[in-house]
Amino acid sequence: MTDNLTSRIDSLRKERKAVILVHNYVTGEVQDIGDYVGDSLGLSRTAAETDAEVIVFCGVHFMAETAAILNPGKPVLMPDVNAGCAMANMVTVRQLQKLKDQHPDAAVVTYVNSTAAVKAMSDICCTSANAEQVVSTLPAGQEVIFVPDRNLGRFVATQCDRELILWDGFCPTHQRILPEHVELTRAKHPEAVLAVHPECRQAVIEMADFVGSTSGILGFCRESEQEAFIIATEVGILHTLQKESPGKRFFPASEVADCPNMKLSTLEKVLWCLEDMAPVVQVEKALAERARLPIERMLEVMGSHG
Repeated sequence: MTDNLTSRIDSLRKERKAVILVHNYVTGEVQDIGDYVGDSLGLSRTAAETDAEVIVFCGVHFMAETAAILNPGKPVLMPDVNAGCAMANMVTVRQLQKLKDQHPDAAVVTYVNSTAAVKAMSDICCTSANAEQVVSTLPAGQEVIFVPDRNLGRFVATQCDRELILWDGFCPTHQRILPEHVELTRAKHPEAVLAVHPECRQAVIEMADFVGSTSGILGFCRESEQEAFIIATEVGILHTLQKESPGKRFFPASEVADCPNMKLSTLEKVLWCLEDMAPVVQVEKALAERARLPIERMLEVMGSHG
């Protein structure tokens, strides 16, 4: 069944001149058919640079929205438009405007895990892979509002030695990983090193041997001489880790770190969206133009850092 679906997807991918972009947190079988599998930064860069005529985005809604903003002339298909992001929904335009009014001279740094409307109100975007670099480009002494992830923002503030005005948002999946979960897993696998995503709560970050984005965790595990790892992020990444380093062992810090929205992309839905050329994720033109600027500023920062 899976082979048949994969074959039909491959055929339509060629026919439509499509590229399939997949986040590390989706199911393993969907990762395996992706043209590019990566984190938010890698997916943003690939979406900005692709010469494909059609983009199929397997992830959550804000990611497909970002791809649509960066590719105004191309259809961006999403296997399931119900795949939202709880963190992105924790900040609204009205709420952010109220905070901006209280800090009129502040720069707004917005994590890409946000809606196009919130991005459009921002000075620059960031991902977990580049947040520290982005914040470091802002003038010393300028107030900085960091939206919407308080955990990532707190971590970045410690890395940059800078006070940030943190929005009170978070990723429910990462927030569910508790220090007790880590302690139990460490007791079972005392030889393993702990790699933690900065969306985790501070108490878990403080236990880490390594803290980084999904691409950072992948690179750390790939290059490390260690053979066993406890991974404190969404469990979908374990498929990527095991595929990249088949001789190593990986254990989830907590089995409950499972994002249901990331699991809504399936092979059947990828096939159906290529067959129907729907559903298409669209962003109204004027909004897309405003939201594109902070995304492009982020990509320029990364370009200037190699």
